[in-house]
Amino acid sequence: MMTTVLTLALIFAELSLLSFGGGNTILPEMQRQIVDVHHWMTAPEFSAAFALAQAAPGPNLMIVSLLGWRIAGLPGVITTTIATYAPAFIVTVIAYNLWNRFKDRPWRRIVQAGLVPVTAGLVCSGATVITAGADTTILLAAITLIATAVILTTRVHPLFVLGFGAIAGILSAGWS
Repeated sequence: MMTTVLTLALIFAELSLLSFGGGNTILPEMQRQIVDVHHWMTAPEFSAAFALAQAAPGPNLMIVSLLGWRIAGLPGVITTTIATYAPAFIVTVIAYNLWNRFKDRPWRRIVQAGLVPVTAGLVCSGATVITAGADTTILLAAITLIATAVILTTRVHPLFVLGFGAIAGILSAGWS
């Protein structure tokens, strides 16, 4: 158990330092570590945990506490939560102070412009990992594709699309 908790601390501290653009940017590596490397859960279980964490009120990264609980109980919750938030908080405070100190430097705009595509790519890869784990049937994959197309091509509010997708997923459970 202690080895598992220490491994969780190392994984989530490292992920914390890589979370440019928010917590969802580290989902692919989080999923790889938990599912592929350590085999603590399956890809569909990881996707279900992500969905549950997103549905709950609170921070976007509630999944880390949920994963900690699932893997190592209360010590896992405490470890994953602290390991995820503490390093990023420290780096953010330091970066914020430096960012403001050099606010008039021309290189700042260049760095900021370079981080935008990196962050967008990381968010997209996170969405791909969660989708791959959740779309376990052709019907679920079709629902995901339709929902994505509606979001990208219309001005329909995402909550409506999410609601219709959830209803379609529930109804499709009987057809699978």
